[in-house]
Amino acid sequence: MKKAPSAMNYVAPPWLPGGNAQAICPALYSRRVFGPHPEYRRERWSTPDRDFVDVDWLVTPALAERPLLVLFHGLEGSSRSHYAEAFADYARAQGYAYAVPHFRGCSGELNLAPRAYHSGDYEEIGWILDQFRKRHQGPIIAAGVSLGGNALLRWAEEAGDTAGQTAQAVAAVCSPIDLAAGGYAIGRGFNRWVYTRMFLNTMVPKALQKLDQFPGLFDGDALRAAKDLYEFDNLFTAPLHGFSSTEDYWARGSAKPHLPRIRIPALVVNARNDPFVPAWSLPSQADVGDCVTLWQPAHGGHVGFPHGNVPGHVRTMPEAVGNWLASALPGGERVHG
Repeated sequence: MKKAPSAMNYVAPPWLPGGNAQAICPALYSRRVFGPHPEYRRERWSTPDRDFVDVDWLVTPALAERPLLVLFHGLEGSSRSHYAEAFADYARAQGYAYAVPHFRGCSGELNLAPRAYHSGDYEEIGWILDQFRKRHQGPIIAAGVSLGGNALLRWAEEAGDTAGQTAQAVAAVCSPIDLAAGGYAIGRGFNRWVYTRMFLNTMVPKALQKLDQFPGLFDGDALRAAKDLYEFDNLFTAPLHGFSSTEDYWARGSAKPHLPRIRIPALVVNARNDPFVPAWSLPSQADVGDCVTLWQPAHGGHVGFPHGNVPGHVRTMPEAVGNWLASALPGGERVHG
């Protein structure tokens, strides 16, 4: 096993100061890939509840036993999110297989069941990883971004000693592992006017489509009036996924309290200037078990980590996280095929 990188040591370029700028500009303007634009092949997997999950596989030469990097996207993300394409470029450079499973309703088509997705959905993560294990002969490593990272950690926590039968290692990037703290942060000031509005602009219409599928599923008028994610979760996310309230969902869905239960190598990366994740809410090494590594650079924003001259690129974070995950592979594998 190759020695894991000990820290990310990221410093933002001087032309882009502040957590909000480091979150927004890279997502909109920075270069995502060093190679060709990622081309995907889509598979649709039928789920046990008669729904479907769409999985985008990076089109690369077929090597059955090479490592597979699985990327779980963030809230309202997809395989075309800036970080997903950057991870795809990293995987291609290493010779890995790469796949992005979409959470329900995030692949461009409304899902069929009376449910969506949420930050603590470790059962969904487990089912998806089991499908990858059945389909792929080589070792599996997994990363999750923001919401996807919290859900991935929750899976590793619940799986405990059995997680290693499926994945060699996991990583969470800019994940709100204390959901109440993240909810507090995104519901106030600049965050409320910019990020909350951005999310609700897509989440509310999709929820109302779900109401058309299942009349009476929730109070549509109340949802249309929702002003923040707390209200949205209270009306939609919590009741549709077995929680009694937003508070119940945020408490039971948070990965932070259970980090000592993880039994496979796990990396938790959080920029301390992330506008979504307050620095005061982040764990210390004393709060986590021996299997968990914390990287908490001062800069980076929310899934930004731009590098280089204007407009910068976003390959630095996937490179650092990917190399850390690679250190858990048998022999620290890099295929370069």
